Amino acid sequence: MITSRFAIVLSAALGLSGCVTPVTTPPSTPVPAAQSVPQSQTSGVSVSQFAAVVARMEPIAEAECRARAPQANCDYKILVDRRAQEPANAYQSVTDSGQPTITFTVALIADVYNIDELAFVMGHEAAHHIRGHLGRTQETAVAGAVIGSLLGAALGADAQGLQTLQNLGASVGSRTYSKSYELEADQLGTIIAARAGFNPVRGAQYFARIPDPGDQFLGSHPPNAQRIETVKRTMATM
Repeated sequence: MITSRFAIVLSAALGLSGCVTPVTTPPSTPVPAAQSVPQSQTSGVSVSQFAAVVARMEPIAEAECRARAPQANCDYKILVDRRAQEPANAYQSVTDSGQPTITFTVALIADVYNIDELAFVMGHEAAHHIRGHLGRTQETAVAGAVIGSLLGAALGADAQGLQTLQNLGASVGSRTYSKSYELEADQLGTIIAARAGFNPVRGAQYFARIPDPGDQFLGSHPPNAQRIETVKRTMATM
């Protein structure tokens, strides 16, 4: 059981984890995908196209989930965060009742160029849930926080210093396997999108336009070129 202090530390650390956002409910008040996103805010994908992608992708993602993670809740809920100030993002989270959700911001929907890019993003987020990345990230973050706490105690740190070391340990722990998780999600997301009839290689071109994180130490995401290569390699084996 996580203490209240560790819970706060864990929440702060996991907030850095990129597209796998560790919240129990989506931010603000997202609405069901098929009913959202004003037309004026979708330059690359229309509302009807978004709804069509969801309709094709959701049953395939749920089928893959049931086949690969039979103990998991595979009833995905697709949501849209309509807050205009939110940056382009999509992430997997879990509701209080344990239902997996995939949330898109309107900026992300406006940023994709075509339905293949949108489908690939959705497949990637669905794959995070199937692979259990959220829970695994929480476990390594807690372990890191514990190590930070023990180190602080050994050094005789005061309360502020102890919390700083807990935060640092949780942050390091949450990022330990982050890049590997992203590549795992790219690989399985490719399979999901392809089985739904989309072109993941074309979809992965989204990475060619966004800033490249490079190969940073303890970075949350791998280089874009490595992600595109993962998609191509996966498709070559299908």
